Order: sequence, then C-alpha cells, then structure tokens
Amino acid sequence: MQPQPIGVFPGAAGFFLLPPVPEADQFIPLLLRGHLPDSWPESWLFFAAAIEGKSEDEVLTLLPEGPEAAYNRFILDPQTHTYTLAKEVLSGDFSLLLDAVAWRLKLCETPPPLGDTTGEIRAFLLAIQAYDAFQRKDWPTGLSLLLEAAATVEDVSPVFSARLHAEWAATKQMLGDHGKETIEGYRKALALLETSSFQESKAELWFQLGSVYQTGAEGRKSSLLEAVRCYHEALKVYRKDTYPEEYATIHMNLALVYLAMPSLDRSAYLRTATAIQSLRETLRIFKKDTHPELWASATVNLANALQHVKTSHLEENLWEAVALYEEVLEVRRLKDDPIGCARVLANQGNALAHLGAFSRAVPRLEEASRLFRTYGEHEAANAIEDILAEIACKRKEAVPMSKLEAEIRKSAMDRREEV
Repeated sequence: MQPQPIGVFPGAAGFFLLPPVPEADQFIPLLLRGHLPDSWPESWLFFAAAIEGKSEDEVLTLLPEGPEAAYNRFILDPQTHTYTLAKEVLSGDFSLLLDAVAWRLKLCETPPPLGDTTGEIRAFLLAIQAYDAFQRKDWPTGLSLLLEAAATVEDVSPVFSARLHAEWAATKQMLGDHGKETIEGYRKALALLETSSFQESKAELWFQLGSVYQTGAEGRKSSLLEAVRCYHEALKVYRKDTYPEEYATIHMNLALVYLAMPSLDRSAYLRTATAIQSLRETLRIFKKDTHPELWASATVNLANALQHVKTSHLEENLWEAVALYEEVLEVRRLKDDPIGCARVLANQGNALAHLGAFSRAVPRLEEASRLFRTYGEHEAANAIEDILAEIACKRKEAVPMSKLEAEIRKSAMDRREEV
C-alpha cells in the first residue's frame, strides 16, 4: 500500500508501515497531513498506540501478521535477526526502505540505492543518502539531496516534506548561513505545516526562524522586527505553564532583540523597558540552582539593561544592577570563564561609578582591565582605563561624573549574552 505516512509522526510511528485495509483511501490523506481519524481500522491500532506514546511491548502485542509486521518488529527491536526475518518477506521498494532504516541504525555499512522508487519512499532514501553525505562532511551534496527529497514528496506527503525542508534549513543555519535561502527554507516548512495538527513543530520552526533573523540582522531594524514577530508566533504555543523552558528562552531572545535595535529613535527607551520585562519573565523560570548558566546570562543582560533604561528611579536601578552582578560572580568562576568574569566586573564597576561609589568601583574596574589584558582583549581594557582615568579626575575635582554614561555605552564590555 502506498503512499505510507513515513516521516510524518515523531518517534517509531514515523518509520512504521501500515498494512492494506479497505478504508485506506479514507484514512491515508488524513494521516499524511498529521490528522488522526476518529476511529481506527483494527489492524492499525498498533500505529495509534505508537502515536499515543504507548510502550514498545503494548505496540508489539497489537501488530497484525504480514510482511509489514516483520518490518515493524524490526523498527521496534532493531537487531540482526529481526532485520534478516524482515528481509526474507519484503521485496521491491519496501526492501530498500528496510535497508535504509538498517543503515540509519548502523546495521548496514552503506545506504541502499534509489532504485525505481517514487514518492515518500524515494524521499526517505534520498534523505538517508543526504545523512550519509553529512557524515562524510560533504555538506553541499547532503543539502542538495535533502532538498530533492523535500521536493519529491511535497505533493504526496506535505508534513514529511515540511520536516525535510526544516532539516535542510536547520543544517544551513548550523553551518552559519543566516541568509535569504535559510529563511525561505523555514518559511516553506511552515507553509506546508499550515493545515497540519503539529502545533509544537510549528512553534519550534517559528523560534528557529526568529533566531535566523536575529543572528543575521547585523543591526538592521527590519530583520530584528521580523525576529520579534517570529518569537511572538512561537509564544502562542510555548506557554509558561506547559513549556516553561521554551517560554523562558524565547523571552530571553526577545529581550536581546529589543536591546540590539538602534537606539536613535524615540521608542528606544520603551524597547529597553520591554526588554527588562522579558528578562524578568525569563528569570521566573531560570533559577540559579536549576539553570545556572541560563540564569547567569539572563541576569547579566538584565543588569546591563537596568543601567541604560530611562527612568526616574535611576539610582534604584543601578543598585539593583550592582547586586545582580554580584550574584552572577558567585556562579561564574574566574578559572572557568575569565573573560566572562571580566565583563561582569567591568559592568559592575560602571554601575558603581555612576553611583559615585568610586572606592568600590575602582578595584573591580582594575581587575577587569587586568583580565582583559591577560587574555588579549585590549580594546576592552583600553575602554576601562579611560573610565579609570576619568574617575581619577572626578575624584580630584570632587564633583559628580559627567561623561561616564557615554563612555559606558560605547565601551566593549557591555556585550549582550545570547542563547
């Protein structure tokens, strides 16, 4: 029976073969779009159990007899003897499909040829050949094969095609491509999933697309605004109560996008205030004891933002920033991350200098400068030494500091920590 819903559902269900049933023409179009029927044919109950996340033993007990059952037993128990048994009863396209899965599970040395396969099985075999190319670091060949696989199955199995387009885009993104083609790959996958039931998959793609816009923005406000739109689409699914970690990560990235936008227009301070709210939302999920690194990144970003937001409570914000930096220094050890510690010390010193607490600011700034020099961050060290020189002048004059705000804004220490 073809087409088969391979590649549509996650887990083992994405590999299973369904035996022929009289109602196949009624059910298969639904499954190929990720929708489940109200009732299942009896011989497909194993498939429904797999989608529901039942145990392997439960799925095994529901397997009907026939050649498809031998293949499905191999999927559930991928051993040499189950592969041999399936190979004896399968032929043609399904035999090649078995060999492809066996290669993926490292039971065969080479992926099978394409043969005369068509549709979803050909797409699966093309994808396997793409993975083989990726293992050999032949990225251009692998990407070309993956894109061909996605096109091959687009009209037959749109969800499978969407997953292949998404994998193609994710591979390009992993290789450092954040340009138009990668964006189009994610958008193609989202368009193919539009009428499917896979809300979580769509949310993940919106998040990945947002990260492409964010990483490749290079200060362009239009790209950063697109990233914001993508993240808000992902938040429609990633709610705090159901997906807390994804929710917190998106709010972290939203804050970074707002902070990265050009600060020349009137809405800059509003964006900084919005970023602060997103970071506070992040820190409701990421705690020091459960997510120390993510907590530290969010806390540093919050402290940095508090120094620059326009508010009538500037002194209160600065003292909060000083305290937040101190908390981070309890997690970030000098021996593990000297440059990270130097940035925290530098930013804490800046905040203390704004408050006029020069006796506390100077030792932190001096230590940050020493660390930057030691590890070759000379631009950052120079910026700190300029601030230290101005502090010395202000101490002699015994008047409030006047230019530190501008110095801090253009210094090399105020780097946002991305996730």
